Amino acid sequence: MPQPKTGRDNRLALIYTIILIDVIVGSAVGPILPEFVKGLQRPQVWLAAGTALFLGIQLFSAPLLGKLSDGYGRRPIFIVSAVGTFLADLLLLPVRVGFYFANRLSDGTTNGMYATVRSAITDISPKEKLFKNLGIEGAIISLGFVIGPAASGLLLTAFDVVQGEQARFVAGMAVCLSGLNMLLSWTIGETHPNPPGVEPAELRRELANSLNVHTLWSRLTVKDRQHSGLKRLVLMQLALTLGTGYYNYFVPFVSLGRLQMDARSISYLFMYFGGLSIVINYVFYTYLADRINQRKAIVWFAILGAPVLAGYGLTGTSRVWFYVLTTIDCLTLSLIQGLIEGLMAQRTTDDDRGEVFGINQALQGLASFTTTLVFGALSLVDLRLPFGWFACCLAMVAWLATRPEKIPKPQTV
Repeated sequence: MPQPKTGRDNRLALIYTIILIDVIVGSAVGPILPEFVKGLQRPQVWLAAGTALFLGIQLFSAPLLGKLSDGYGRRPIFIVSAVGTFLADLLLLPVRVGFYFANRLSDGTTNGMYATVRSAITDISPKEKLFKNLGIEGAIISLGFVIGPAASGLLLTAFDVVQGEQARFVAGMAVCLSGLNMLLSWTIGETHPNPPGVEPAELRRELANSLNVHTLWSRLTVKDRQHSGLKRLVLMQLALTLGTGYYNYFVPFVSLGRLQMDARSISYLFMYFGGLSIVINYVFYTYLADRINQRKAIVWFAILGAPVLAGYGLTGTSRVWFYVLTTIDCLTLSLIQGLIEGLMAQRTTDDDRGEVFGINQALQGLASFTTTLVFGALSLVDLRLPFGWFACCLAMVAWLATRPEKIPKPQTV
């Protein structure tokens, strides 16, 4: 029998810890990635290509891992993903462009675990705490974006690491932290007991279907018939993913554009952005998210956030204005993700939660891959242009959220 969902669950704290360390690792290595493409022509394009590979590979890995988590439980997927991240970080120790792309491929494959993360959180969350717990996940991710750059900066300062060795030192720290995550993953308790298993033939079909976007959409359409409104939420999620591609564009823009930020300044930027997001996400999802109309909130946050995205490209050399915009960002568009995920989680069941989140993350991987190609191409023309694209995508979120939902027709017998 499924374990009852209680207000307090030690597994939830362990899941949050695993997420935190995973994000710390990813954000810690972010500022050193330009070192891997240093000396190449148009380095922003190579960085974008690596990001596209990292995100695009999730097109098939997320549904596959989601299906496996439904069939064999969430715990094995946590373990496999942790091992994959550890091996991927080992590839960063030789600071070479080839190893950079190998890392993006390997880490992107196991990063599909976030479908399992959201499934596990939903498994053990009481209905009245679902928005809060998924919102805390967002706050944890923001906290990781603060600690990661801070840890890198502290390491390099404490050991007085010279310029040419900085990337290797930070990669070594990432290896140690991802190794810790492997140990924690082994201790996590299962949140999806008595899984039914998956036949090998079914896994092969899942893999083949994951590589077929039309099939993914068809499966989503089937799920939408079972859980009315699910497809609309996924579309909103995809538009949001296209818009939040600016997260991956920040480093090339602030380092190669008119702001000319160095690694230390980039670390300070992410520390401020992440720290403020933690406070705002915690307050919002703890005290407000359950008491408001979530769909209307999404509309207003998207409407107010679109000019912020456009404004990033117009800051010129003013770091003050860039920080002002990041502050407004934290108060608006950065809150949308958790609201959509909460509404989506309400439209799943214990039996198909991993599959639904897996399909969603795969389509997000496609959207992330697409937006990376778009902003990479636009940046070749002008480094400011991608923010116009991001703003248009966020406006699409508002438009989708305002459209009336179709009321399903009653089935006749």
